[in-house]
Amino acid sequence: MPTPTTPVLSPELLARIHARAEGHDRDNTFPHDDLADLAQAGYLRAFVPAELGGLGLTLEQVAQEQVRLAGAAPATALSVNMHLVVTGIAAVLAARGDDSMRFVLDDAAAGEVFAFGNSEGGNDLVMFDSRTRVQRQGDGSYRYTGTKIFTSLSPVWTRLATFGRDDDAADGPVLVHAVVSRDADGITVRDDWDTVGMRATQSCTTVLDGVLAPAERVYRVLPVGPSRDPFIFALFAVFEILLAACYTGIGRRAVELAVAAAQRRTSMKNGGRTYAQDPDIRWKVAEAAIAQDGIEPQVWSLARDVDEQVDHGAQWFPRLVGLKVRATETARVVVDQAIRVAGGSSYFTGNELGRLYRDVLAGIFHPSDGESAHATVATAWLGPVES
Repeated sequence: MPTPTTPVLSPELLARIHARAEGHDRDNTFPHDDLADLAQAGYLRAFVPAELGGLGLTLEQVAQEQVRLAGAAPATALSVNMHLVVTGIAAVLAARGDDSMRFVLDDAAAGEVFAFGNSEGGNDLVMFDSRTRVQRQGDGSYRYTGTKIFTSLSPVWTRLATFGRDDDAADGPVLVHAVVSRDADGITVRDDWDTVGMRATQSCTTVLDGVLAPAERVYRVLPVGPSRDPFIFALFAVFEILLAACYTGIGRRAVELAVAAAQRRTSMKNGGRTYAQDPDIRWKVAEAAIAQDGIEPQVWSLARDVDEQVDHGAQWFPRLVGLKVRATETARVVVDQAIRVAGGSSYFTGNELGRLYRDVLAGIFHPSDGESAHATVATAWLGPVES
């Protein structure tokens, strides 16, 4: 098994992906070549056990690879992130003796591409309720009707992990989690992704109209509201850590670009010396580097705790959502400092720092957002708000 110091994604592969990123951002196109290269490298089977033909990587190892991939092409990393989240959830559960999502690992080993189809417009309860409605069929299968937004990998996914609410369950409303296939009747993928940044993810809206999830692909039926089910833990752990890794990769690349800009730009005021000798610019580069150096060990450490099944008890969710907020906000600060170092050239659309500035804004919108994360942490430390 590769170790955390043995990269899976070669420098040559990352260089090719990096070279394409500007064009995909400019043209608002999906990086098909990137995905093909990543598949060829076995990266879509990162979480698949070695005995099934996968790489058998740990969450910490995948997080480190995602930082490197995001430094080359943030949108490519974020889109692939959603496939890795679904397969990573299955791997975390399997490591704890729960094979309810084993079929996901089997499918990934066979080359299927998973999307994460849970986000819904106007649903600020995120995973604890749903606007999508499901109807149980006589054979234990379910039909899904609803609209999912931010469905990354829209042009290429073949399997969609999704969920919805069944109001007719005997013991009250429940949330039903399942996987549906791209070739199922009733799926419409809208061509509606035209955003400020993260354009190559092509996270288009997916409409489900009575789409059937077979009984064998229904892996959780849970009460509406928060749950201590291991699936919910696995979902939050993998999603938040890998998301943090993507934005940490943006920050790492921004520091590199800031250093290059400071060493390249010269100052007439200072006799033609580079800005690397200017005390104000040096302070900005140092500020960015200090912030970046602080977040990376946090990503590795929390991922390692998941891998080693450390028991943080009631503090697990505060730590996970806190990491996501710190990582995305740190990346924004680091990119902002890098732009101040690079100067006005970064304001042009073709400039890499300008693209990172647009890409990094997407971190605001991923769950858990700032409000939700602060509520989670406050409840952990202070208890629930009194009614």
